[in-house]
Amino acid sequence: MKAILILVAAAAATGCIPKAQPGSSAGAENTPEGRPCSGDGVIDDGEDGNNQVNPAKGRAGYWYTFVDTAGSSIVPAGQFSMTPGGADGSSSAARMTGKVGNGQIVFAGMGLTFTDPKTPYDATAYKGLTFKAKKGPGTGALRLKVPDVNTDPEGKVCTDKCFNDFGADIELAEKWTTYAFPFASMRQLPGWGSPRPASIDPSKLYGVQFQVNSPGASFDVWVDDLRFTGCQ
Repeated sequence: MKAILILVAAAAATGCIPKAQPGSSAGAENTPEGRPCSGDGVIDDGEDGNNQVNPAKGRAGYWYTFVDTAGSSIVPAGQFSMTPGGADGSSSAARMTGKVGNGQIVFAGMGLTFTDPKTPYDATAYKGLTFKAKKGPGTGALRLKVPDVNTDPEGKVCTDKCFNDFGADIELAEKWTTYAFPFASMRQLPGWGSPRPASIDPSKLYGVQFQVNSPGASFDVWVDDLRFTGCQ
């Protein structure tokens, strides 16, 4: 099973990371663009218990965690492992726990790459992402981030203002809830980052991330049944 080291994102280039704002995907899962895919549209449902995504349609990436260098903590650290107890009685799910530091630029998160080694993945066969998630008490807002060719340094388009990925801000519930976000609805955070294209580029995606950055807050975030949406 491949070991993935903790990654440290360099969003600090802006001098601060804007706090997430409340967001919602209510009803999106019932639209053609937000309807969950089955089969090879499943990115990972956690049921194999390992840290690799579902090896379908050229995908072979791995889960990992990342954290700032300003005092935030996260578990798991190092090689990622699934946690027993998934959504709807399933066996396991992706989970991260810890505490966000109190520095100016603080963050912690978990995510996955679509390929290994990390390369851009063509997701134009799909229309978006859906997943089930919940939080433990006290957890702040969650940011869904989808790095693409314009926001990930590997794309060699952004320079010192990378990491403002397209995504969405989510106020999680303390029970398993389904969230769906079509690519067309994803936005960058305001006020920083370069370039700032009109929309995400689904032909060159690098993965999916779930990030928290509320200073001083403890967090307990669960994610399960991550899928693409909008399959024909």
